[in-house]
Amino acid sequence: MVYEIATLPVRPERIDAFASVFAGVAPLLSRAKGYRGHMLARGIEQADQFTLIVRWQTLEDHSPRFESSDDHQLFMAGLQDQLSGEPTVQHIQGAAFTIGPWDAGAGK
Repeated sequence: MVYEIATLPVRPERIDAFASVFAGVAPLLSRAKGYRGHMLARGIEQADQFTLIVRWQTLEDHSPRFESSDDHQLFMAGLQDQLSGEPTVQHIQGAAFTIGPWDAGAGK
């Protein structure tokens, strides 16, 4: 499993609308080959930065496959007016998140 971790700097005046704008383009991401899920979260210390974590089956599913696709172009075009700069992206490899024994009662 490969995780793409993208930091998305958002224009201060667009912070409140960003999550709904992202929801509008998310289907382009979720239909990509090798896509296994994603999470978008707003920063606490830096409220104008969102972190997008995407789980991919392989690195190649993200780059070059999705990044070179028309869907990626549309995805980024949909976010362009919201961003204050270029996103930064890194990849890590590992197993899917698991719930530890300390979380067994969480959600009950």
